[in-house]
Parts: sequence; C-alpha cells; structure tokens
Amino acid sequence: MEVYSVDLQGKKIRVPFSYQMPLSRGGLESLLHLFSLSLIFIFTSAATFEIRNQCPYTVWAAGMPDVGGRRLDTGETWIISVAANTTPGRIWGRTNCSFNDSGRGTCQSGDCDGVLECKVSGSQPVTITEFALNQYANTDFFVVSLVNGFNIPLEFSPMAGCDQRIRCSADINGQCPVELRAPGGCNHPCTVFHASVYCCTNLSSCQPTYISNFFKEKCPDAYSYSQDDASAMFTCPGGTNYRVLFCPSGASTNRSRPSPPTGKDQGNFCLLQLSSNK
Repeated sequence: MEVYSVDLQGKKIRVPFSYQMPLSRGGLESLLHLFSLSLIFIFTSAATFEIRNQCPYTVWAAGMPDVGGRRLDTGETWIISVAANTTPGRIWGRTNCSFNDSGRGTCQSGDCDGVLECKVSGSQPVTITEFALNQYANTDFFVVSLVNGFNIPLEFSPMAGCDQRIRCSADINGQCPVELRAPGGCNHPCTVFHASVYCCTNLSSCQPTYISNFFKEKCPDAYSYSQDDASAMFTCPGGTNYRVLFCPSGASTNRSRPSPPTGKDQGNFCLLQLSSNK
C-alpha cells in the first residue's frame, strides 16, 4: 500500500492508496488514517458525475464501484450518481470494443473481464481518474493516474465551486517510447519491464525515472509514478459535482499504434533507461 502525505488545513493527513490491478499503482483504497485526530462526520448527498465523450471515435465509459459501463458515441454524455463517502472510486474509458446483446465482448484497451457493465478495473494500458469523496473535513480527493498507462486523453474537473482541474491531453500515444507501445495505447514501464526501479517495490527508495518523466512532461498534473503525490493529488469540498471529458478540447486523438518491439531492440532500450537513471 502506498501512503501520501497531504497538508490539509494545517494538519498532515496520510492518504493510503492501494493496488486494484496487477502491477497497478495510484488507486484510492481506504479511508484516511487519522489516528489521534478527531473526526466530525458530515452527512452529505451523492455527487453527480457528468461523463462526456468528445473524441472523434466511440468510447465505452466505465467506473467503479457500482457504476458499470456505457457506450458513448461522439458528443454523447452519461450522467451518473456517486454515493457520498465513496472510496475508492474510478472512471476510465475503453476503446475498440465489441459486445453482444447480453453485454459480453472485448475491448482493445481498458477491458474489464469482457463485459459492458464493469465489476473490475480496466486492463492496461488505460488512463484512469480516481477519487475519494467526503473524507477528512468533508474533503474530496482526486487524481488522474498514468501509472496504469495511457489510452485516451482525459480531463477531470469540478462543475462549479472549486477551481481544480486535471487535464491530460498530450499526444502520448503518438509519442510513446517504442518499447512501451501497445495496441490501443502506451504502457507504463512497470507493465513492460517488471523492474523495481519502475514498479517501486521498495517505496522508501522510489524515485521518478527517465520514462516516468516522459509521462510527467506530457501531463504535469497527472500521476506518473508511485510516489508522485506532491504534484498530482487535488482536493475540493465534499458535495462538489464533477465532469469527466474524454478528449478535452485541443487534445490529440491519435490511436494508431505500431507493433511493440521485441528482442534486441527491447534490451537496448532497457539498458538506456537504466543508465540514464544512475
């Protein structure tokens, strides 16, 4: 479990994240561990999430928990209600899907066990927004995570009342390092190399790498490696309603991917990355 320190109203709060997917990072998992801090419980109503597809292609939106999934053609919007105190929550998009009348099928990216109505997290590579609602001091916490890779440009923002927007609209698919390329997106290096330097298996020595910096340069507000909380975690008051945009205005919509490299070329890339981090 990864733990992040957040300075909230003059108090250091530790926010635990867990891994919801194989090789995953950056998922909000349980409530804040406050130990000696006293809690004030505030009763709040559900939050409204407006999920809109602005991509020039169909996106099959998905979410957890108890959100399911929905096909969104270009310009379509899906409005959902997310229960107060939800933690962890996730929303993501799937591409190149095909489902039968019973809701069984497959997606090229973001697939969730081959069903339209998702009960588990999407397969990598996938761009994810994660959130925990109505936590300490009735505060919402949220991130956009690239630690499961990238498949669709995404923006997460409050509808009103809070000036916090996370936008990841760069051409990551088009500029993805050759060894990270995958059908439908761009993998995180942990998925490809399974090395501690990328997977942060030792959290005490976890540092950004040459490749995580690629993601950070493209999307500065997004979460790029397992200890990237200082620049990638955002908050709004509890009770805020939110908007999720696939392909926000000005975003690249590149989905074409050459085949991932194998053999000698892959080994050379790995050596290059390791040497650049010495």
